[in-house]
Amino acid sequence: MKEKFIDIISLGCSKNLVDSEQLMGALEALGWVCRHDPSQLQGEIAIVNTCGFIGDAKEESIQTILQLVERKKQGKLKKLYVMGCLSQRYLNELPVEIPEVDGWFGKFDFMELAKQLRVDAPWASLEFREVAPNGDSLKLNRKLTTPKHYTYIKISEGCNRMCSYCAIPLITGRHTSRPEAEILEEVQTLAQQGVKEFNIIAQDLSSYGLDLAGHQHRLPHLIDQMAQIPGVRWIRLHYAYPTDFPYEILPVMAKHPNVCKYLDIALQHCTDNMLSLMKRHITAAEQDALIERIRREVPGICIRTTIMVGHPGETEEDFATLKQWISKMRFERMGTFTYSDEEGTYANLHYQDDIPEAVKLARQEELMAIQQQISAEILKTKIGQVIPVVIDRKEGDYYIGRSEWDSPEVDCEILITAQKPLRIGQFYNVTITKTEEFDLYAIC
Repeated sequence: MKEKFIDIISLGCSKNLVDSEQLMGALEALGWVCRHDPSQLQGEIAIVNTCGFIGDAKEESIQTILQLVERKKQGKLKKLYVMGCLSQRYLNELPVEIPEVDGWFGKFDFMELAKQLRVDAPWASLEFREVAPNGDSLKLNRKLTTPKHYTYIKISEGCNRMCSYCAIPLITGRHTSRPEAEILEEVQTLAQQGVKEFNIIAQDLSSYGLDLAGHQHRLPHLIDQMAQIPGVRWIRLHYAYPTDFPYEILPVMAKHPNVCKYLDIALQHCTDNMLSLMKRHITAAEQDALIERIRREVPGICIRTTIMVGHPGETEEDFATLKQWISKMRFERMGTFTYSDEEGTYANLHYQDDIPEAVKLARQEELMAIQQQISAEILKTKIGQVIPVVIDRKEGDYYIGRSEWDSPEVDCEILITAQKPLRIGQFYNVTITKTEEFDLYAIC
């Protein structure tokens, strides 16, 4: 049989990446050969997994689709399919605007695409099976696109928070937790296959379990059980929400050495005025107390957060207070983004997007300049320390590694000079020798 290639292009966040990996597992069970984000397209079928969170992401998704439409017009592509957040959000409008696409699928029905592509796979079984050949659920039978030693585990989908600016609830719907047993089975299976680092992701980690039997926070119990699975070296938590935070996770993090002292928690702002306008359902004092408690109960923790500027109603006084707060809090990792007026959100319907784009960008640059200085000062304290790292790859004369405080793709990297060959995916103790902007140098 001649190999039949499908090129899959994933845009947006790691949650989208997990969906692409699940689809790839199903397609390869049918006999297709899937290539993820290839540098050169060569498949007769292309699938775009889109992002629709903010304006820039939507624009990137549309441009990618249109480029593939042109490729199809040139006869270089037989079929083009689109899935993901943008498709979910505009499922009625997009087929009319871009009729050249052969099929549109959202966030939750993309496995139907595998069923549809069975028709183009005459070598496959006559009936599409909901289980892989080994009996596993096709959604658990993922084809990992990350390096073999780390992956992402999505534990829930959706969000109930309804922040003023955020379109995620409009795209994903209400928060839905995966069953704990299913998650633990997936982690155990992947650990047996050699995966060592598990990045736990969701739109809202804090709400995990509230929709399951018992209606209580289940994240602490889930992570406690996950930490006891043989082969799990690192567990890292992404995208917690500050309101109704599951405080019981803190002693779990402090107890287990393989639960990274790392928490990704989006705070967005710091004044009561802005937290109220953003509908964050938390006061400035409550938020500060949360951060203080996290740092007290998990000594040495790295907090990653995101901050928004330019939301309607943000005054010069709000921004001045925000700058002072950033300087005081000294977050180990921080990203910023400007307000994007997304149709259908509370802010879009009830506020006026009246802060000029130039002002938004200037505020963003000011915050990042402050954070760059904070980051440089924090990194300098690491010089001379011996820390464990995992090796991701080799580039030129350096091995590239990360510490427990560094998540793949988004955080610092450690450039390592070694006297003997190091193995990709293995852990080593290295000595930090110097810093440079957001990265570290080390010897092993």
